[in-house]
Amino acid sequence: MVVVRGRFPNPEMERDFSLTERQSQIPMVRWYASLTIAVMLLYGLIDPLFFSADDQVRFTILLLPTLGMLGAYIGLTYWENYADQPLIDFICLMAIGLLVLGENSILWDEAATFEGARHASVAINTSLVTAFAAIVLADRLRWFVMWLALHALGFATILFLTEDVLPDLVFASLSFLTGAVIALFITWSLGNAHRTAFALRGALETERAKTEELLYNVLPEAAARRLKDGQIVADAYSDACVVFIDVVDFSKLAARVSPGHLIEMLNALFNLADRCAHEHGVEKVKTIGDAYLAIAGGNVSAVNSADAAIDFARAVIMGMEGVREITGLPIKVRIGIHSGPVVGGVIGATRMAYDYWGETMNMASRIEGQAEHDGVAVSESTYLRARDKAVFGAPEQVLLKGVGETSIYRLNLTN
Repeated sequence: MVVVRGRFPNPEMERDFSLTERQSQIPMVRWYASLTIAVMLLYGLIDPLFFSADDQVRFTILLLPTLGMLGAYIGLTYWENYADQPLIDFICLMAIGLLVLGENSILWDEAATFEGARHASVAINTSLVTAFAAIVLADRLRWFVMWLALHALGFATILFLTEDVLPDLVFASLSFLTGAVIALFITWSLGNAHRTAFALRGALETERAKTEELLYNVLPEAAARRLKDGQIVADAYSDACVVFIDVVDFSKLAARVSPGHLIEMLNALFNLADRCAHEHGVEKVKTIGDAYLAIAGGNVSAVNSADAAIDFARAVIMGMEGVREITGLPIKVRIGIHSGPVVGGVIGATRMAYDYWGETMNMASRIEGQAEHDGVAVSESTYLRARDKAVFGAPEQVLLKGVGETSIYRLNLTN
């Protein structure tokens, strides 16, 4: 479990935490300042009725800047850079705290004229300001300690200037000290709790991002979003172009080389195909043993799916020499391409993947079997879509299993 004590060791994380905390506190600051203004106005209307003329003037002189400071405090929260300037809270709360201390000194003087303990009732309690400062400055413990020290200095100065009875001095000092210790503990506890929560949120966000990245690596982004929303993922594409790549004589090759070398060879081939697919806007669908299945015009849109598929196939063939150099094996591939309608979607609840179905997929596989070694064969539908940009040989009539006699065209790789 993540537990944070004190500042984050990472300065950037510390800054992000402070900014996040201050932004979340803005509504609370506005409510606090507004309520304090209302309370101050209420006391400003009622208490002077019982004050002497001199204390009425003194109280009003302190009340006006207090109200002004509270209003300015509210206004500053609407500044776009407020959250970046924690010194604003420190200065505003310091000024408000000292002004309230001054008003309390007047109230203490007035309370002394009545029977009963001098400190039995104080209309405006400075602990209200201290408690709020403890919350607002919870993300900066050192700032609050400094604020509390200055506030205590102001309190002590006013107390010793207005009080000459030892028991009252001790009582007031202990009361302030008790409130200060409690406020300090609140700041420390809140600061650590907020930092722990912030760290946990950050860790959760990091894990969520990793999960989404993994999901987007497995599924197309649009499909992943629909799955997250609980939708069924099923799509129809009327003019896709399917590319089927297969290793020539893979079974014989597998019998000659070690499993590790075989995996190295397939990894080099599939990495080549992945790079070419990315470069030419073709979507990798899956690998099936030694076969690589890709599609243009599916989730990855293309202006002309046949052109994209042809460019992809040509790039794979051109890169095969590099695969042979890496693996030291005389590996060759055949590529078949067919254009037509397909259906795509995600089925099942475990090990999900976006897959495609339809006769177009089967035709591409059948045509691949008619391609030459390190050659590309295409169907008539693909030829008609790509003949303006690619060069093909004359049509050939071949017999495809389950299909019958079909025309195929061989891509001229030298042009």
